[in-house]
Amino acid sequence: MLVVGFPTGAFQANCFLIAPEPGGPCVVVDPGQDAEEALLAALAEHRLAPVAVVLTHGHLDHTFSVTPVCDGNDVPAWIHPDDRYMLSDPLRGMSDEAARFFGPLTVREPAEVRELADGAELDLAGLRLTVRHTPGHTEGSVSFGHTTDEGGKLLFSGDTLFAGSIGRTDLPGGSMARMTESLRGLLELDDDTVVLPGHGPTTTIGQERVGNPFLTGMVDLTDPSSAHRGRGKGI
Repeated sequence: MLVVGFPTGAFQANCFLIAPEPGGPCVVVDPGQDAEEALLAALAEHRLAPVAVVLTHGHLDHTFSVTPVCDGNDVPAWIHPDDRYMLSDPLRGMSDEAARFFGPLTVREPAEVRELADGAELDLAGLRLTVRHTPGHTEGSVSFGHTTDEGGKLLFSGDTLFAGSIGRTDLPGGSMARMTESLRGLLELDDDTVVLPGHGPTTTIGQERVGNPFLTGMVDLTDPSSAHRGRGKGI
């Protein structure tokens, strides 16, 4: 399996290309700000053709380039219905600081948008992605799981789980209570599950189980005053 990742834009949100192998179809995960040039270069290098874009949530640092990427390749965008409104009105989901940074925006949905459901199995580009609804950072946050032919387990966690941290819950649609439940669900995964987060480096469920202060009890997830503000890279 081929996984290509690179950070995008001012908030360094991770964009991923995933494919069974080079030289065939692929899926794009979270094409953020200024993703198009790097995406085109990666597609050319690995001889890939996108068949879909899947979005872990609706924040603009993860969706900025979704319309040109989808419409330019005539492919659909997949997003949870609770976050779909941000494709056409992204400022509603931002912090005041981020809204000032991006300024007035005129955006629209891609020509084709399909909605994700918890537990759905997406068969895209020869890959099977399992959708896990993991709200807390946003109402419609999802994570995508995949098991490789060799038995390796991957989780594209968006801004729910990071290496050593978790997503912030103080933005519109955020909820610490729902984040806590989502994280409990992720901790049911095998320790060797490789986590590819929305910001920062790759990790594993096992590493986070023993080293992430939000998962080991060092930080009380049930205390509203501990609402996390992320890695300083999200919006």
